[in-house]
Amino acid sequence: MPMLEVDKLKVAYGAVEALHGVTVAVEQGEIVTIIGANGAGKSTFLRAVCGVLKPTAGTIRFDGADVTALASPAMIRRGVAMVPEGRHVFPELTVRENLDLGAYYRRDTAAMRDDMERVLVLFPILRERLESHGGLLSGGQQQMLALGRALMSRPRLLLLDEPSLGLAPTIVQKLAQIIRELNQGGATILLVEQNARMALRLAHRAYVLSAGLVAGTGTGKELLDDPAVRDMYLGGMHA
Repeated sequence: MPMLEVDKLKVAYGAVEALHGVTVAVEQGEIVTIIGANGAGKSTFLRAVCGVLKPTAGTIRFDGADVTALASPAMIRRGVAMVPEGRHVFPELTVRENLDLGAYYRRDTAAMRDDMERVLVLFPILRERLESHGGLLSGGQQQMLALGRALMSRPRLLLLDEPSLGLAPTIVQKLAQIIRELNQGGATILLVEQNARMALRLAHRAYVLSAGLVAGTGTGKELLDDPAVRDMYLGGMHA
């Protein structure tokens, strides 16, 4: 049984339907990526999975349970965390306070301290900036903080929405390495990413989303080698 099963999902903004029946599955331990042009519905899909948007039709199952109607706090408690596009750190709070907020629903204090240490080992720059306000960090540092904040909830499924957006190529390479290391450490990851080349290199499996519909699926390597995918999504893109 897949960890996440999304079947015929439809989502609308008012009268405008953004997803027209999307079916996606994520197995435990996988990196699954969703690529597509701007406006294809990728971020809408993640927001529906994590409970921010309410679907108009279809089902979302997590660990075999129907979670279609659950809002984001309930999804976080079940083990789903999302790093949103644009990072959305709290600029007036310190790095430490931002990370603490990631563990808002937890009560296992000793394990929370252990997870904080793991995050600071993963992102050493955050240890140096613990008492700095989130708004004073660079874009790359804010992305690390947003990812660290999500990890503080100890998620079983990590949703990443455009994590490389606006970052320098060297930071993008480091981010890709971190995503791979998290997966090797046991994290299951659903990745939405404009940098299709990077995303497909990381992915065990991938879906192509086009105009709110799944237009293709395969392993990351299969889609990297697909001439149509190369022409449409990989031209001129850097890893």
